[in-house]
Amino acid sequence: TPQYTALQQLYEHYSGQGLEILDFPCNQFRGQAPESSREIASVCQTKFGTAFKIFDKIDVNGASALPLYAYLKAQQPQDRGGHMLKEAVLRLAAWGCKHQAGDIRWNFTKFLINREGEVTARFAPSVAPKEIENDIKKLL
Repeated sequence: TPQYTALQQLYEHYSGQGLEILDFPCNQFRGQAPESSREIASVCQTKFGTAFKIFDKIDVNGASALPLYAYLKAQQPQDRGGHMLKEAVLRLAAWGCKHQAGDIRWNFTKFLINREGEVTARFAPSVAPKEIENDIKKLL
């Protein structure tokens, strides 16, 4: 999960200007996050040095999805960006998983929300955090 390092770098650089990063671990993607919420937070903090908020594990799809994610997906139902090779790997990894239109396809889907609470963008899991830096700067 090298995205944690890049997310932490963005947080360190822009948190003083108002950037908040909220991490919602989810185990709905081939069981990639089987650890407890506490274990996930501990690994992120010790291995990747994360200082941003890591919440308890949630569901992002289906009937048990956190209402926040229902809102986020309704506001931005399509991923932006994505890299052809990485997206192909994600499609293979998710083979056989049932998805509805607008569902989160994999961990590390990223949403940008402005200061007014409007969802301004949704990025594919394969989009590296550094690639959304200019979008972040525009909102700050």
